[in-house]
Amino acid sequence: MSPVSELPAAPSAEALAHFSASLAFETDCADVYVSLSGSPSSADFVLLDVRSPALFARGHVPGAVNLPHGKIVASKLEGYPLNTLFVTYCAGPHCNGATRGAIRLARLGRPVKIMIGGITGWLNEGFELAAGEAEF
Repeated sequence: MSPVSELPAAPSAEALAHFSASLAFETDCADVYVSLSGSPSSADFVLLDVRSPALFARGHVPGAVNLPHGKIVASKLEGYPLNTLFVTYCAGPHCNGATRGAIRLARLGRPVKIMIGGITGWLNEGFELAAGEAEF
């Protein structure tokens, strides 16, 4: 028996529930890219880079706005309707900033997903970064 099959797979119904539920919490770089690249953009979310302003200025996903996860508070979100979907990202799989930002948004009652992969995933997909500072 291989290490892969040593523990049996979940029944199909449980697998379906698990994997379907995961997409309620996350999206990927390719889906974000497609949504932001349309003409006009079909983005129905706000892409939130939750890293520091210095890291954002060095390179970020085009179309993202910068709001470090520690500064996500109700007053910063007043300009967005309550049903606005936010998609958070940070440096990549080695960083928990996107999760921290998602927690803060969820605590404020805001819809939120994480862009899995972050900057690392974005670059691995072959997508370009934008540079420059931006205010939230």
